[in-house]
Amino acid sequence: MNRWPKVTLVLGLLAVVGMAFRVSWHALRDVAHAIGADTVAADVYPLVVDGLMALALIAALILPEGRDRKFSLRVLAGYTVASLVLNYVHGLVPAIQSGGRVGLADWAPANWALVLLATSLPVGSIFFGSDLVAKVLHHKPESAASAQTLTNRSGSDLGKLADPDPLPSVDTAPATARPEPTPEPTEAPEPSTPASRPRRSTGAVPVAARAKRPTRTPDELLTEARELSADWSDDQLTADRLRAGLHTSAAKARTLRDALKAERAARPQLHSVPEPADDPDADEGAA
Repeated sequence: MNRWPKVTLVLGLLAVVGMAFRVSWHALRDVAHAIGADTVAADVYPLVVDGLMALALIAALILPEGRDRKFSLRVLAGYTVASLVLNYVHGLVPAIQSGGRVGLADWAPANWALVLLATSLPVGSIFFGSDLVAKVLHHKPESAASAQTLTNRSGSDLGKLADPDPLPSVDTAPATARPEPTPEPTEAPEPSTPASRPRRSTGAVPVAARAKRPTRTPDELLTEARELSADWSDDQLTADRLRAGLHTSAAKARTLRDALKAERAARPQLHSVPEPADDPDADEGAA
């Protein structure tokens, strides 16, 4: 859409809003006179009601989707309904149009409700208007907020993103270049055969693929223990030594140790016979 159609649309909207405000201003001014307002207060009373409607509409356009925009739309809807009710009462009760202090309705409860509505709108305008202005002032556009976030992030990450090994400056004199040695010609590598290729590590062998060690019976273990400890003394006959030599568990090694010690204790002890000493009497008789 071109610029001039947009400008024309906006100007037309402002004209309609101005004429509608003029009609509503006359009715709200008479209502303000009816509830006891003086001339100055009655003249500015329409600005309190219809002016807050315009303020709520602008806040709803500025604020993003969320609770703040819903609050602005509720204020706009509430004050629109209140202005409509007061304009309806102005057209329904001819006595209000005289500009004097009269009742807004013949029925007392209805009159009390309408007076409460008319008198509470200025106080509500102060409260809701201040809240809307505060929400608009504290609102940050997404572009500005994202730019601020990127600025803070770039500042905090500046040290992390610094190049630890910067390139040398072109102004500095280069160091004396040393001649690189000429590589010696090497023989072409022989094609590798399957036998000479290094084997890849395949990781741990599964339990099901491991070779199972044959289980030895207690008699076979005892026989191997006898052969292993044949030359051991009683002090050297320990469970740890049997376990390391036979590659068995600690419990079986202790059982074998006790069995071997029991066998050694049950063996008969052989006493050595001393050699006969030289008899001096026998030597003299022989002489």
